[in-house]
Amino acid sequence: MKHETRNGTAARGADAFDYVIVGGGSAGCVLANRLSADPGSRVCLLEAGPRDWNPFIRIPVGVIALMRSRLFNWGYYTEPQPRLNGRRLFWPRGKTLGGSSSVNAQCYTRGNAADYDHWAELGNRGWGYRDLLPYFRKSENYLVGAENEYHGTGGGYTVSSLRHTNKLSHVFLRAAEACGFPRNDDFNGPSEEGFGFYDVAQRDGRRCSNADAFLHPVADRRNLVVRTRARATRLLFEGDRAVGVEYRRGWLRRRRRVYATREVILAGGAINSPQLLLLSGVGPREELARHDIPVRHELPGVGRNLQDHLDINVIRRERTRESLNLGPRWLLLKGVPALFAYLLRRRGPLASNVAECGGFAKLDPADTVPSLQCHFIAAIEQDHGHRLWNTFRYHGYSLRVCDLRPLSRGHIGLNSADPTDDARIEPNYLAEERDLENLVAAVKLARRLLAAAPFDPHRGPEMEPGEDVRTDDEIRAFVRQRAETIYHPVGTCKMGHDDMAVVDDRLRVHGLRGLRVVDASIMPTLVGGNTNAPTTAIAEKGSEMILEDNEG
Repeated sequence: MKHETRNGTAARGADAFDYVIVGGGSAGCVLANRLSADPGSRVCLLEAGPRDWNPFIRIPVGVIALMRSRLFNWGYYTEPQPRLNGRRLFWPRGKTLGGSSSVNAQCYTRGNAADYDHWAELGNRGWGYRDLLPYFRKSENYLVGAENEYHGTGGGYTVSSLRHTNKLSHVFLRAAEACGFPRNDDFNGPSEEGFGFYDVAQRDGRRCSNADAFLHPVADRRNLVVRTRARATRLLFEGDRAVGVEYRRGWLRRRRRVYATREVILAGGAINSPQLLLLSGVGPREELARHDIPVRHELPGVGRNLQDHLDINVIRRERTRESLNLGPRWLLLKGVPALFAYLLRRRGPLASNVAECGGFAKLDPADTVPSLQCHFIAAIEQDHGHRLWNTFRYHGYSLRVCDLRPLSRGHIGLNSADPTDDARIEPNYLAEERDLENLVAAVKLARRLLAAAPFDPHRGPEMEPGEDVRTDDEIRAFVRQRAETIYHPVGTCKMGHDDMAVVDDRLRVHGLRGLRVVDASIMPTLVGGNTNAPTTAIAEKGSEMILEDNEG
C-alpha cells in the first residue's frame, strides 16, 4: 500500500485507478482491502482526515479524549431542534483512517435479525438476516468463544471480551436480574433480548478499528494507494457516468483530480456521502437550486430518510468510590497503577471501553423485538464527555437508554455550495409523539434498574433527572432538555426501489453509471443496536457485488 503523506508524490502522474473510494472510515477500509485483493486492480482511497496515529485511538478508554478532538473528529452540530428546546446536538464522527470505528466505544452489536428481514421485505433482494450473516462471520475474528453458527474466527475484525470490568458493572447486571430481565452473554446470538457485558472490538487490550482490521494488514499491496488529508469536493461525470473525484489535499488545499476506470464508490457515511452527491448536482432539485448548483441528476431521496438513536441519561452519585473518577485523589491512588497495568499488561481501567455492559429490553412483553437499549457507565457521564466537571468532582454512575426504532425522520442538506462547509444536519428529533413517549419509558426503566437492591450499598442522590422530576409531564420536559444522540445516523442514501430510494439493492446509484454508495447511509431503516458491525457487513457484501459486476 502506498501511504502518501500530505505532500507526497507517490502517485504524481498516475491519477487513474480502477476504483476510487471516497472515505477511509469503517466501510472504506473494508472496501480498500477487498477490492485490492486482486493485484491486477488499482485502488485509491481518499480520506479527509489524517492518519490514525494518535495513541488515544489504540487505548480503549481513550474514547473520552477522542470525543473532544478536533483533529480526528468532524465535531458536527445539528440545526437547533425545536422539540429539544432549540438545542444544537453534538454529532461526533471519526475523521481519520477507520472513521468512527477509531473514536467510538467499541461495543459490538449487530442489531436484531428482524431488522434485516424488514429490509428484504421492503424489496431489497439478498439483504435479509440469513443473507447478511455470512458477511458478519466473514469479517469477524471472534475470541469470546468457539466459531459457531453466529460467529466466525478467520476475519480481521477482532471481537473479544473486555479485559477490565468495573465492580459497578457487575452490580448493574445483578440489578437487571433482580428486576426480572434475563442474562444474555451474546447479543449477536440466537436472541438479542436481555442484559450482559458487551463484546468489544478489541485485540489484546487495544482498540481494533476497521483500519486495524482491514487496512493496515494490507499495507504492502502496491496496487493500493491511500491519500489522507484529501477532502473530496465533487464528483466528475461524463454524461451519466461517474469518472472521478475532485478533491483538495493537504494544508494548502490544492485542487486535484483522480479518475476511476471502473467505479467511484462513496463510503463517507450518512452525512458526507449525501453531501458530496448534493455538491455534485445529484439530489433534490429544490435543494440544489437553493445553492445555485446545476442539476446533474435529479434524485429526490438524497439526504432524506435520516434516522438516529436518541437517548436519555439517568445519573446517580455513588458512595463506595468504586466508580471511575478523574479527580486528583482517584488519579493518584488508582490512575497511576492503572497506567502501569495497561502499559505492562494491557489490563486495568484503561482497557475499559467505559460503556462496559447494558442490554436490550421490550416496552411490552408482547413485542417481537426489543424497543430500548441500555449502556451502563461506572462514572458520571454528562453530554457524552462534553461536561467532565462532575466526573472530576464526584463518584457516580450513569445509565443511558436509547429508543431503538424511532419513527421521526430528518434530512441532510447543504449550508452552502462551498464544499468545505459542514453539511446541514436536521434530524427532526421527536417529530413523532411515540418517540417522546418511548424516552419517558426509558427514564422509568433506568430508574427501576438503578433502584434495585444490588445498588443499595452504592446508591447516592440522583443528579439527573433529580428527585423532583416525577410526573410524566416533568419527565417529558427533562427529555426535551437533556436527551442526546448516541451517534448512530443512517439512511440518507437509502437502498430500495421506490421514488425516494438513492441506491438499488446492489448499491448502485439510481440513474447513474459507475457510482455506488457503500456505507451506513444505505440502510432503509435503523437497526436496533450499534451501527459499526452492520456497516462492516454492508461493506463486505458491497465489495463482493462490485467485484461480481466488474468481472472480465
